[in-house]
Amino acid sequence: MSYEKESFSIKSWAEDDRPREKLILKGRSSLSDAELIAILIGSGSRKESAVDLSKKILASVDNNLSKLGKLSVNDLMKFKGIGEAKAVSIITALELGRRRRLEEAQKSSKITSSKDVYNLMQPIIGELPYEEFWIIFVNNSNTVLFKEQLSKGGLTGTVVDVRVVFNKAIKLLATAIILCHNHPSGKLQPSMADKSITKKIKLAGETLDIKVLDHLIITENAYFSFADESLM
Repeated sequence: MSYEKESFSIKSWAEDDRPREKLILKGRSSLSDAELIAILIGSGSRKESAVDLSKKILASVDNNLSKLGKLSVNDLMKFKGIGEAKAVSIITALELGRRRRLEEAQKSSKITSSKDVYNLMQPIIGELPYEEFWIIFVNNSNTVLFKEQLSKGGLTGTVVDVRVVFNKAIKLLATAIILCHNHPSGKLQPSMADKSITKKIKLAGETLDIKVLDHLIITENAYFSFADESLM
């Protein structure tokens, strides 16, 4: 075997440099994203190691794991050395990570800040390619009673029925609600329609003595809070 071929084999590396061994010896936090993906796929191609192949895949999505999570099996299979089984392994691992974040957010059922709302809702709507409008219903102590998707729309917007919002709030005996929707475009600034529906729902809530605490616009990596920006 030539030196060139050996250099591509993980088995030829020092033990400390092998992803699996490195994880066992130094812990999971010592591994780069590429090394973690390399463990998932197990092997690369004849011309590159699993780590090099993983780096190439990550580079194609600007080293952004959220973008990587949006790739389909077919997208991943375009890389030489990635077959269907390896593609499924990558997608499965990233989906488990997303569900773990959602599970952790749901454990903390009390809302104390806009950040808590973002942490709760980002795993649900933050990476969607279309808009969804959600309502979080809370009691006097700002403990979450229920959260519900109110509407689902295209890239340009979604329709909100105010009557449905407060019908549910009354049934739950909620004292306040928090509005949330996502912007697939990644833009955080509220549109005129966003401001209009916020005002409409807030006015309706005042009649029923149900407060609208906030309205969050959520994107993949950030959020805009109407309350934080004094727009409520």
